[in-house]
Amino acid sequence: MTYCLAITMDAGLVFASDSRTNAGADQVSTYSKMHTFEVDEDRVFVLLTAGNLATTQAVLARLKRDIEDNVEESLHTVRGMSDAAEYLGRVNREEQEKHGEALTKAGFRADASFIIGGQFAGQEPEIYLVYPQGNFITASSHTRFLQIGESKYGKPILDRIVSHDGDLGDAARCALVSIDSTMRSNVTVGPPIEVIVYERDSLTFEHYLCLEADDTYLTDLKRAWDDNIKAAFRDLPRFDWEAARGSKRRGTEVTVNRRSTRKPSKKTG
Repeated sequence: MTYCLAITMDAGLVFASDSRTNAGADQVSTYSKMHTFEVDEDRVFVLLTAGNLATTQAVLARLKRDIEDNVEESLHTVRGMSDAAEYLGRVNREEQEKHGEALTKAGFRADASFIIGGQFAGQEPEIYLVYPQGNFITASSHTRFLQIGESKYGKPILDRIVSHDGDLGDAARCALVSIDSTMRSNVTVGPPIEVIVYERDSLTFEHYLCLEADDTYLTDLKRAWDDNIKAAFRDLPRFDWEAARGSKRRGTEVTVNRRSTRKPSKKTG
């Protein structure tokens, strides 16, 4: 399984992904699901992948080949992030169609989903989620993040913390906590964890992390989050009835129902 997410903020973008593709009883496989494209000096892209590994690798190879071959439409020629998402959706659909029938007969799915984000010089930084069918959505003013893969476990922290005017460092920590929460609940999501923090208008990637399971920062973050969330839980308001626990309230009577052990009396004539 997979869990990837992207966050858009006034200050820039944050991307995070796990690297586990298989977690069987006797085999654990890892592949990077985060890929960067720095095309010329006027555009940068980050691509997050989820779904059939063969499909995602075929799509990535096609994107690179189209740039190298100077084809009419590529990440080198599109004019904006929405155009990039539309182009990616079409490539994704075409690659699925090549092997979809054979995979379906074998009991597999060719489906793949992507998050693409980045910025063109003079335009706003943006993120898009591209579905297997080729259509796509973008983040909104109310939902500043997008997720693919095993998204449900890591969503609550994003809903509570992420805002448009927040700090990029806080957003990156929030993304890591979101992935950690998912790993705690689903063994098919696992390290290494990759993070990219993109600063608005920089048109380059200066902040990249790849955290193994035993990385000191990741270990400290997990421990701090675990300790603090438990402390916050212990500080939640008590119920009224908890104050009376262990003491008998005035005016109440405790009764015990016991079966009678007396033998029934014999009737006399």
